[in-house]
Amino acid sequence: MNDIDAMNDIYDVVIAGGGAAGLSAALALARFRRSVLVVDEGSPRNAPARHMHNYLGFDGRPPGDLLAAGRAEVAGYGGEVITGTVTAAHVTADRPGFLVELAGGQQVRARRLLVTTGLVDELPDVPGLGERWGRDVVHCPFCHGWEVRDQAIGILGTGPMTVHQAMLFRQLSDDVIVFQHTAPELSAEDLARLDGLGIGLIASEVAGLEISGDALTGVQLRSGEVIARQALVVAPRFTARAGALASLGIEPAPMEIAGHVAGSYVLADPSGATAVPGIWVAGNVTNPMAQVIVAAGAGLSAAAAIIADIMAEEARLAVPA
Repeated sequence: MNDIDAMNDIYDVVIAGGGAAGLSAALALARFRRSVLVVDEGSPRNAPARHMHNYLGFDGRPPGDLLAAGRAEVAGYGGEVITGTVTAAHVTADRPGFLVELAGGQQVRARRLLVTTGLVDELPDVPGLGERWGRDVVHCPFCHGWEVRDQAIGILGTGPMTVHQAMLFRQLSDDVIVFQHTAPELSAEDLARLDGLGIGLIASEVAGLEISGDALTGVQLRSGEVIARQALVVAPRFTARAGALASLGIEPAPMEIAGHVAGSYVLADPSGATAVPGIWVAGNVTNPMAQVIVAAGAGLSAAAAIIADIMAEEARLAVPA
């Protein structure tokens, strides 16, 4: 549905973002007979990936299959999904809830707002990474490790977790090389670990990739030398897509790993509730490490908390002062 004029005067819940977390929440809300609107801009984080993994029952399926099935299920219970972007939200003065602004100037009212807009993977500044991202340039060993098993794997060093990444992928292949690139100097302990596990180390910056046909075949060093590799592991910066929350005074917090700022996320309690009453978050916007199945579970948990919150409000209003 895309007809903004046909929308309700006020929704129980507006959900910004229609990925696994948002659709999972919408399904639970709609099944509980709550009016729900999902506003999705159609740019899921895992769009470059050809297949989705570790989602029981959907392993190996294209990510778009899950979203299409989810939209159909939400619609089957009366939930609404539209294409658009939530740009801001404001607490309403005339009645409890929020005025939600969409790109293009449309506005809708909501009793509660759930933000599941995910994150952006900001890749290191190496030519060619973006074009191969999610294919033979990968990050997560649990998402893509099986697909690159037994291949010649390179690890692009950019932070303190470089050796940790190398050890993970070493469990999947006997041929792993670390390109130190911009990573900090390795400790004697880390060097011993790499040596003991048979992981190579090249103390040079990477200048680019070598592509043959439609496959990665090598990693080019600053010197011009090309090291044959079939897959390259990178650690992106995880930046929360939290622009819709800025108008409510909610700003992402830095996410630190081993003393290194690796991105940002929105703080929330285990149910997804933020510091602003009536505002919830779920999925990668608050948990950058969550895989698709974890994000879906978080959406369900947030929906349950929102249902309980609305129920408590309705009970208070039903009792005379």
